[in-house]
Amino acid sequence: MTPAARIAFAIGAAGAAALAWGGLVERTRWTLRRADVPVLPAGASPIRVLHLSDLHMAPWQHSKQEWVRSLAALEPDLVVDTGDNLGHERGIEGVRRALEPFRGVPGVFVNGSNDYFGPTLKNPFAYFGGPSGQAARTKHLDIGELHDFLAELGWNDLDNTATAMDLRGTHFEFFGVDDPHREYDRLDLITSAIDELRADDPLGDESWPDAASAAERRPTVTVGVAHAPYQRVLNSFVNHGAQLMLAGHTHGGQVCLPGFGALVTNCDIPRDQVQGLSVWRHGLRSAFLNVSAGLGTSIYAPVRFACPPEATLLTLVPGE
Repeated sequence: MTPAARIAFAIGAAGAAALAWGGLVERTRWTLRRADVPVLPAGASPIRVLHLSDLHMAPWQHSKQEWVRSLAALEPDLVVDTGDNLGHERGIEGVRRALEPFRGVPGVFVNGSNDYFGPTLKNPFAYFGGPSGQAARTKHLDIGELHDFLAELGWNDLDNTATAMDLRGTHFEFFGVDDPHREYDRLDLITSAIDELRADDPLGDESWPDAASAAERRPTVTVGVAHAPYQRVLNSFVNHGAQLMLAGHTHGGQVCLPGFGALVTNCDIPRDQVQGLSVWRHGLRSAFLNVSAGLGTSIYAPVRFACPPEATLLTLVPGE
C-alpha cells in the first residue's frame, strides 16, 4: 500500500469510527448539566429549574423517555420546556410517557418549529450556508394535542404572551415568543402582555401606586423564554427587563470539533454561546442566557459528536 493510500485509509477509518461513535454511542449518552444562576433577591430560597428542550421524540425512543422520566427525582420547583418536543407524527406518545412524572410541577413552554412540522431529509452541508429553511414537503403535526397534554400537566403556554407565578416565596414574571426560526415570534405583543400582567399584580413595583408602603411590594425575577435564540429576540428580551433567558434549537451544534466547538448554530447566535450558560449583553443591559443542547436529533440525522444530549438543572440563587 502506498503512503497516499495509507493516509486515505486512515482518514476513512477515523471517519467511520467517528460516525459510529456519534450514531451509536454519543447520541444516547444522556447528560445532566448543572449551573448556578445568581438572579434571586437577597435572602431568597434557592429554586431548582429543570430546562428541557428539543426532545424530537419518536414513539420508539424508549431510552430517552425513561431518562427524562428519571429527572423527576431531582424534584425541580419549575420545568421550562423550550420546544421541538415532537420528532414524528406519533411523537406525542413518547412525549406523554417522558413527561407524565412532572404532572403537578409548575412549568412553562414555547413552541419550536418541529412541534408544527415533521422532520424531513436534508443535506447536512446546507447548514453551513445559514439557518435551515422549511422543506417543501413536510407533515403537519398535531400541535393542539401537544398543547392539551402540556396544559394537563399544569404548564403555562408562553407563546407570544406572559404569565406570573410565585415559587418558594419569590415572585416570577415569564414572557415568551412562538418559534423565531419560522418567524412566528410577535415581539410587538410582549410589551402589552407584560403591561397587562403587571396591571393585575396588586403587589407589583410599577402598578398599584396606592400600595401602603414599599414593604408591601415584592422584588420580581423576570424570565424570557424562546425556542430559537435569534439575536433580535434576545435583544428584545433584555430591553423588556429579562434577568434570565432560556432557549434551545441549536443542539449545541450537534456535531462539534474538540478545541473548536460547534461548526454551525442554525441561527445567528455567536458560536461561543451556542450551548450552556453565558451572559447576553445589549446596550447597557445584560441577562443570563442558558441555551440547551437538547435531548434529540432529527430521525434523519441521528448523530451527535462532541456534543452529548442534555437537560439542564439550573439552581437560581441570590445575586450579589
